[in-house]
Amino acid sequence: MTDTPPDHLSNDPRSQHYNEAAMNRGIGIRFNGNERRDVEEYCVSEGWIRVAAGRALDRRGQPLTVKLRGTVEPYFHLEA
Repeated sequence: MTDTPPDHLSNDPRSQHYNEAAMNRGIGIRFNGNERRDVEEYCVSEGWIRVAAGRALDRRGQPLTVKLRGTVEPYFHLEA
């Protein structure tokens, strides 16, 4: 694994953009200069993140998400 986080990553195991190795390593997201801990999915090249829209669920029991556009800066958490 490289020291650069993936360009597109999702925390949903059913997604094609899910990467278990990167998720286990720990990913942090800075969005428009602010630390975000509620990111479900992100894409650096397209400049967006997906976050849960409150407590609402779809008919399959998955959280409804909202796409926010801006500057996305992923990073790996430092290992202790």
